[in-house]
Parts: sequence; structure tokens; C-alpha cells
Amino acid sequence: MSKIKREELLTLEGYYKARPEMRQRAIAERKKRTVILGEHLNMIFENKYLMQYQIQEMLRVEKIFEDEGIQDELNTYNDLVPDGSNFKVTMKLEYINEADRKIALAKLLGIEHRVFIEVEGQARVYAIANEDLERTTADKTSSVHFLRFELTEDMKKSLKAGAQMKVGCDHKEYPFHLEVLPEETLASFLEDLS
Repeated sequence: MSKIKREELLTLEGYYKARPEMRQRAIAERKKRTVILGEHLNMIFENKYLMQYQIQEMLRVEKIFEDEGIQDELNTYNDLVPDGSNFKVTMKLEYINEADRKIALAKLLGIEHRVFIEVEGQARVYAIANEDLERTTADKTSSVHFLRFELTEDMKKSLKAGAQMKVGCDHKEYPFHLEVLPEETLASFLEDLS
């Protein structure tokens, strides 16, 4: 999957006109590409379209139209576009009650390193987390992490041949996994692999 190029972005005026349709597509795409593990852990498997939409939204909200500002947004969000041999994920730990969230984030130290994918018949792959900056302190983990899962050629071939993929977490305070992904979700993930 190629990175987002400057010429693929709409002007602020062009985006204003296209926004309702792009927003609806982004909502549908995000829903299809979200894996929910239990009550509190959501994983959005990002793709080029979702990141392009995010850039357009940032440019709109911040009213950015200078080349330098646009390039900064491209640099930031292109890091979350899959490279053809991986999945890139925004992981969120969501707790409605602030007191519950504080307790949970203290118990879930290191959870970002215990999230995995497992292609049927292949070894489990754990996430490479937060390559841009560390998000965990000695006392608590962050509620948002950015993950990358690297796949081998055999894993990619197996998925393309119809193998299932398990997604899970084996942190001692949050053991949860999905054995089977919805067909539409897995098909969407396959588009990320070249």
C-alpha cells in the first residue's frame, strides 16, 4: 500500500464539498476495521483511506493550508499506513468512569506488548508498540497506543489462501481473544498486504 501523497489531498474548499461523503465512508470503514476485545480494548486496523480522512480533518479543523503544515500532517499520519507486510493499529483502552480508568491503567502496565495476532497454522506475532514515543510510565499505561504487527511471507500467503486470523491479548489482567474475525473484516485487512 502506498503512502499518501500531497497531490492526493483535497484543498480546504474541495474537502468542504467532499466531506459528507468521505465522512460516511470513513465511519463505515472504521466500523469494518475495528476489533473489539472485551469491554474495554478496541483496535482500529488503520489503512490509507482512514489516514487520508484523518489528515483532511486535521487540515480542516486547524485551517492548515501552508505546505509546511500539510507536510507535517502527512509525515505524522503516513506512519500509520500499512506498508504491505504489516498491520498498523490504533489501540484504545476505554473506561467511562475516570476512577475505574485510573485503576485499570495502573494494572495494565505493558499491555501494549501483550497484544497479538495469530494467523492459522503460524506462530503468534506480538505488537511492536509506540515507535514514535513511549506512552507508558512506571505507574500506568496510556489509554492510546500505536501498534505494528509484522507478517512473514508465509503468513501473508496463508491469509490470502483463506486462513483465519486470531486477534488477542494475553496480559494477565486482560486475557481476551477472538478466534474468528468477521469475513468482511478479514477481507478488508487483506487489502493491506501486497
